[in-house]
Amino acid sequence: MSEQSKFDPSRREMLQLAAGLGAATAAVAAAPSMAATKKKVDPKKPKVAFNNTMNFMDPEWNRDAYARLQGDVDMTSTRYGWLGGPVMGVVPGEKIRPLFYMEGFSTCRLVPVEGGYRKLLREIVVYRELSMKGPGKILETWDNPYTGETVRVVPIMNDPFNYNITLTYPDPPSFGGLNKEKPPAMPFILPWSVKGDMLHLTTDIHLYYPNALQPEKWPRESAGPMVQVSELYRYYININDMKNPNLSQVPCSGCWSRVTPWLPWMLMGMRAGHTLYMVDFTGADNPGHMSAELRAYLDSTPERSKFLTPPDSDYGPSLSSLENYAIKETPAPAK
Repeated sequence: MSEQSKFDPSRREMLQLAAGLGAATAAVAAAPSMAATKKKVDPKKPKVAFNNTMNFMDPEWNRDAYARLQGDVDMTSTRYGWLGGPVMGVVPGEKIRPLFYMEGFSTCRLVPVEGGYRKLLREIVVYRELSMKGPGKILETWDNPYTGETVRVVPIMNDPFNYNITLTYPDPPSFGGLNKEKPPAMPFILPWSVKGDMLHLTTDIHLYYPNALQPEKWPRESAGPMVQVSELYRYYININDMKNPNLSQVPCSGCWSRVTPWLPWMLMGMRAGHTLYMVDFTGADNPGHMSAELRAYLDSTPERSKFLTPPDSDYGPSLSSLENYAIKETPAPAK
């Protein structure tokens, strides 16, 4: 096997990634060591069966390897995700401007479906003050430096966001039926590469679909009739963890970059520019890596505390933050 598996880059654009809030660490942006997040193995517990051949060109191995990064294939255990990093504003003709810090947490579990697994996920994202010292308090309002307006901050609360992990690439996210793209079925072979004792995985998705917040109804929230989004994930995995037949979920760390229109609650309308996320993430079998501030926020109300546990059934629909915003919020009054 060569160090870089062969792959068609177009395959990556078909991979549904929106579920990956990753997972873990209370540090400002640094991921914890792999050793700190390894799942303890009970020698008396029967080993869960999964494909452990380490064959990069085998769709079955790819399915099970990816499932062990996204969840836990023993299906009785929970996988926890954490991510955190700055969100920046990009405007033509000026330098990029750091705006605020985002911190997210997710819980998920896997259930069986024909040909593989279904990931059942809840995820929440809050926005925090950003300074040279790191993230500050969780924001309820934010002073928009572009408009001079104080706006109400709306956290992301996606419950659920579910998708399948099978022998073929999933369809891109439908976003409540707004994205009509239906690529042909292709074998689920991911672009892995080996770097010493580390296994690297790159998964990207580039989308262009009708906006749930159309400017006619949402003139201050909408960035335009179409949404252009790119999600760029880089996973870093200890190769011995992936080879370990006793690890039904595999710890990982990585980074996530997102290019997306202005967040609707920023009330930027169709002003030129966009936001850029540069975020660290990790995935683990315990929830102990989130910040104390986020944990207190989750514990503060039943609506928030439910995000500490994964969905108990496969309900839906699975909607993105824009679709949920359109359902739960109302258009801001004219300025």
